This record gives sequence, C-alpha cells and structure tokens, in this order.
Amino acid sequence: MKIAIMILLILASLVLIASILLQSGKEAGMSGSIAGGAESIWGKNKGRSFEGKLEKATTISAIIFVVASLILVAIQ
Repeated sequence: MKIAIMILLILASLVLIASILLQSGKEAGMSGSIAGGAESIWGKNKGRSFEGKLEKATTISAIIFVVASLILVAIQ
C-alpha cells in the first residue's frame, strides 16, 4: 500500500511540474487576447484549449499530490 501511494505521489509530482512549466505567463495571455485569442481565454472554449487542459491537469495533480502526501504521512 505504501509503495503504491509513493508511486502515485511521484507521478503526481512529475505531472504537476510539467504542467506548471508548460503554462505561459500572464503577460503572454494578455497579448494573445489583443491579437484575437480572446475567445479561447474568456470564451466558452477555454476548457477545450491547450491552456485550459493544462489548468485542469495542474489542479488535479496538485490535489492528488496533497492527498497522497497526507495519506503517506498518516500511514507512517
């Protein structure tokens, strides 16, 4: 059980690191909206865009990371 949670923790941390590094900064998002990318930033298609998927991956992997860390501490 402990090994499975440790593997889950490692996978969640790798996904979290990758999704954070792949996200563009806020300045890049604002210049993208000026250039006509406002539909993907503010519109209903945000969840389908690459940035929307990265946000979801970051949120989910962060939640898994915290929960797995707490479970791992509770087991020890």
